[in-house]
Amino acid sequence: MTEITRIGTGPRMSQAVIANGFVFLAGQVGEPDTPVADQTRAVLAQIDDLLAKAGTDKTKIVSAQIWMSDMAEFAEMNAVWDAWVPQGHTPARATGESALATPDYKVEIIVTAVI
Repeated sequence: MTEITRIGTGPRMSQAVIANGFVFLAGQVGEPDTPVADQTRAVLAQIDDLLAKAGTDKTKIVSAQIWMSDMAEFAEMNAVWDAWVPQGHTPARATGESALATPDYKVEIIVTAVI
């Protein structure tokens, strides 16, 4: 039987789910109505925190999905990402443009890591 551990569980979703040695994070967003760089920094800090609670860290991220409300801000988001992601431990990654939950959000990041 597979043990499943949930972190930050609410009525709609959990912030992280641990199963079979993987950690699946919900999409993380930053403070609304702030620049994309600030939102990205906030999201990455939340990812660091959730991964630590799950017993892992950003060197163990295997996949990242980044959703942006405007790809014109791609370079600004990437500058923050590049400063954060450990070289030699970069995950498989995709970035796309999409309407997010509210127009105040500029970036949402979803990651999967291993323990």
